[in-house]
Amino acid sequence: MVLMAWDHVSGFWNEVHGGLEGILKTRPLNLDMVHFMARFVTHYCAPTFVFLTGTSLALSSARRLRGGATQMDVTRHTLVRGLILVVLEPLVVSPAFGLPWLTVGVISCIGLCLILFSFARRLPPWAILAGSLIIVLNHQWLDLGFIPDTVAWGHYLRVIIHEPGYNWPPYYGFYTVIPWVGVMGLGYCFGVYLNGLDAEKIAALKAPLALTGLASTALFFVVRYFNGYGNLVPRQGNDIRDWLFLSKYPPSAAFLLWTLGGMCLFMAVGLHIEGRGRPREGLPGVLNTFGRTPLFFYLIHLWLYRLRLPGVMVPPFWLTVPETLGLWLTGLAVLYYLCRRYEALKRAHPSSPLQYI
Repeated sequence: MVLMAWDHVSGFWNEVHGGLEGILKTRPLNLDMVHFMARFVTHYCAPTFVFLTGTSLALSSARRLRGGATQMDVTRHTLVRGLILVVLEPLVVSPAFGLPWLTVGVISCIGLCLILFSFARRLPPWAILAGSLIIVLNHQWLDLGFIPDTVAWGHYLRVIIHEPGYNWPPYYGFYTVIPWVGVMGLGYCFGVYLNGLDAEKIAALKAPLALTGLASTALFFVVRYFNGYGNLVPRQGNDIRDWLFLSKYPPSAAFLLWTLGGMCLFMAVGLHIEGRGRPREGLPGVLNTFGRTPLFFYLIHLWLYRLRLPGVMVPPFWLTVPETLGLWLTGLAVLYYLCRRYEALKRAHPSSPLQYI
């Protein structure tokens, strides 16, 4: 979440900022190494959010069922969560980016995936795992040619399903459902696995997660080296930026190997910090506060860092990287205060609609 905030404040206030990886088939030549890496380090965000949304769904569904809820109650709750996210995209998120209201961004994509999983979660875990792996490993060969691209409904359907683009306003889309529902399915299966473990066994996952992260990262370099399968944006040369310019829209196998591998390493570090017995102190405590109010953080941070009224697209001036860092850190301090207050408000009203945000 902190890295995501950096990506957005940089996008709002830096004159040169990367983006559209995958929609653009070659890396922008005007990005120097500093600006390129400032964008690249944020790629961990979306895959981690989507994966852990699936994990959270599995954990929360099991908890609700143990508490006496019916399967229909869980389905209804998940469906409402998804619909709220889909509605929040045009009302709050797209205006912050100055995008058309029909834009399919990460929030509406997660919402659509949750709507699908409100029903798909009833499938056997092995079927969800198999289907998710098939999607993640093979979606690059998906051909939507049977859907007409010369009419608005067909174009928009293809944008939502698997072909991100922004050439037919207002039918924009960046996060396509098919690959990301596969990532959410992997996260869901991870959550199902966690449901069967006690605290001691979960703590023991530190080494397996670290090894998985390292293996995934190593496999990324193999896939990127051969420059064929798994590379929706082929490597154009041997510059480090050529190796690391990966397709995010839609997410390629190489992109997911790097980012989900990094996520596993982050989780191993998190388990190590938790094992030391002070996960709510210092920086880990701040991050945990953000993590307990993720949607609130997301909606607020966009407008906080934008610092301008709706409809105003271009800021009056651009910031340097050090100045942007200062704005980023200042915003995080403000967000920490707001998230703590919002968390207290949610606890004071446990049955209110605030629980969905």
